Amino acid sequence: MSFKSLNITDPILRSLNEEGYSTPTPIQSRAIPIALEGKDLLASAQTGTGKTAAFAIPILQNLGANQQKRGQKKIRSLIVTPTRELAIQIDESFKSYGRYTGLYTTVVYGGVSQKRQVKQLKNGVDILTATPGRLLDLMNQRHISLSDVEVFVLDEADRMLDMGFIHDIKKIRKALPNKHQTLFFSATLPNSILKLANSLLHNPAKVEIEPESPTVDTITQGLYFVEKGNKKNLLINILKDAGIESALVFTRTKRNANKVVQILNKKNINAEAIHGNKSQSARQRALGNFKDQKTRVLVATDIAARGIDVDELKYVINYEIPNEPETYVHRIGRTGRAGADGTALSFVDSVERAYIRDIQKLIGKQIPVIDEHEFATVNGGSSGSQNNQRPSNQGRRKKRKKRPSGRNWKNRSTR
Repeated sequence: MSFKSLNITDPILRSLNEEGYSTPTPIQSRAIPIALEGKDLLASAQTGTGKTAAFAIPILQNLGANQQKRGQKKIRSLIVTPTRELAIQIDESFKSYGRYTGLYTTVVYGGVSQKRQVKQLKNGVDILTATPGRLLDLMNQRHISLSDVEVFVLDEADRMLDMGFIHDIKKIRKALPNKHQTLFFSATLPNSILKLANSLLHNPAKVEIEPESPTVDTITQGLYFVEKGNKKNLLINILKDAGIESALVFTRTKRNANKVVQILNKKNINAEAIHGNKSQSARQRALGNFKDQKTRVLVATDIAARGIDVDELKYVINYEIPNEPETYVHRIGRTGRAGADGTALSFVDSVERAYIRDIQKLIGKQIPVIDEHEFATVNGGSSGSQNNQRPSNQGRRKKRKKRPSGRNWKNRSTR
């Protein structure tokens, strides 16, 4: 299947070709035709599967068929998303896919002066991407009216609820016209999300992409059992490998993200942190430096990292294991995107072993243990539950090959 077979118009096809996209992903091939018909949609797919294009392409095509004059433009499509980084990323995607449509897009988010954002709104905008707080603030100041919105998109709905935006979403919904199309996208569909969807959608079509495993098959995963106090030493040891040109490192807290950056910088490993306590300019600078490979290691918390989209990011390291298995899937989904190869390594201390059991239950596979490294916990791979066992030796030759050390872990394959 090609994008052309989905009846995408030539201006958008031209942009997609320039971006190197010719074949739609499963979520795109199923969601785009529904959205083009103007139907409400409830869509779920794991991270890294192309959800943004699944709603951006039909919005651009439908709005492009009925243009407004520049000075008279009113907001015809609103995309609401939880984080500033993700909002910027979505706006960039609209600009890329819609460069030949004549449609105008912009983005509003907090943490920066609103002056430039207000100026862009006054010039006229067809498509607005926003975070909830800044959107409501500008609405209260009468800089934004949603009375002409034709298509409303709620993106990353599960993260919206996690971050406590449920009341903001309800306020935004009340400001929309009665007649409009709603596209609802979420990585997961727990009962709380389904309840919210039912309150926003009218006779929606449902698209749920369920891969054989919640993790992308091309991602090589590995576990290091290590005491908490030795995690910093293990991280430094792994990063001695010059083959790791860049890595995204996850911590559970903002404080620990800053501590890891300090530890790495003292060892002359160029690192920056990105989390909620950083100013917007600092976050954008850190992300830009990482994308441009000026910074080798980006240390992030989960909320800040949801909008990180870096081409060909090959390494994700879980310095601390998340206590929710779904978060693990989102984390490692920063690598192995669009079918590319990727590697996800996780440092597991004694307290975190229970988290690994839940993660392996969710993904439906055992994660290989890398146990021959300098900082390994004694019997780390076998003293836990059976869920922490190594991959089976079945099929191996009698003469066993030397296991990889902490320095050459990347040669170890999953089974």
